[in-house]
Amino acid sequence: MAFRLRLVKQQTSFDFFSRWKMWLGISGLLIVVALASFLIQGLNYGIDFRGGTTVRTESTQPVDVGAYRSALEALELGDISITEVFDPNFGPEQNVAMVRIEAQEGDEAVTVETIAAVQGALQQIDPEMKFPSVESVGPKVSGELIQTAAIAVILAIAAVLIYIWLRFEWQFAVGAVLALVHDVVLTLGIFSELQIKFDLAIIAALLTIVGYSLNDTVVVFDRVRENLRKYKKKPLNEVLNISINETLARTFMTSVTTLLALISLFVLGGDVIRGFVFAMIWGVIVGTYSSIFVASAVLLYLGVKRDWSKPDKTEGNQFANIDA
Repeated sequence: MAFRLRLVKQQTSFDFFSRWKMWLGISGLLIVVALASFLIQGLNYGIDFRGGTTVRTESTQPVDVGAYRSALEALELGDISITEVFDPNFGPEQNVAMVRIEAQEGDEAVTVETIAAVQGALQQIDPEMKFPSVESVGPKVSGELIQTAAIAVILAIAAVLIYIWLRFEWQFAVGAVLALVHDVVLTLGIFSELQIKFDLAIIAALLTIVGYSLNDTVVVFDRVRENLRKYKKKPLNEVLNISINETLARTFMTSVTTLLALISLFVLGGDVIRGFVFAMIWGVIVGTYSSIFVASAVLLYLGVKRDWSKPDKTEGNQFANIDA
């Protein structure tokens, strides 16, 4: 007899919409708190958005990120990012790292004296260390990066709106987009409240969160549309409850397995990817929550016109029938 792991029972009957107004109210309150934190203290921008200098190092000794960081701590230069560079074309004695230093307050870029001090500190680890290149990013370029990142997130959400609108009715599209905006705002809010470094890797995490949350929402909406045709006389809130309960095992299993991998990366992955992984962990949690308590609740509030004059070509979509 085959053994199948189930985190949720095959058949559940939770009533998700007995207090749907309360869930929307909680989400609205969290969004207000996030926006207030963003407006009052802003984000703790990393080097990518504040400007700074990147020093490329090359050594015959293996790169020890901890030793590099300890050597530079005495200089009190603020935010320093150290990343080992891997390339199959490098020789066995070619160990390369990128050391990024934030621009000091009042300076357009890191000064020549500061760069010399950094190079001297690193050469205490390896006197033969070389510095093939030094590149600076000024405040103007950093400002353009912030603008470009914001445009990327807005365009991603706009594309989702168009996609859902074409695939479902407009009420579904509004619910899905509000859920995505909810996820993005709460993620920005937690980074603002905790003052975690916010760099380009977090923008990549935001776009990934948008995709994850959308996938979960589409799975639920596919089942909702199928059940609207199956249960023509049932009220919309009952159809939504049935649909979410039918996809709950799949949603829960996907979220838990994703979180297990992310938590492992957060604990073992090191400082370089910790911010990205934290954003993903938070995004999976709020994305799962918003698929049920935001997107579906908005759909319940807006209502859906049931038009049976046209056959549903996507009824029984393959992703809606995934059994976890």
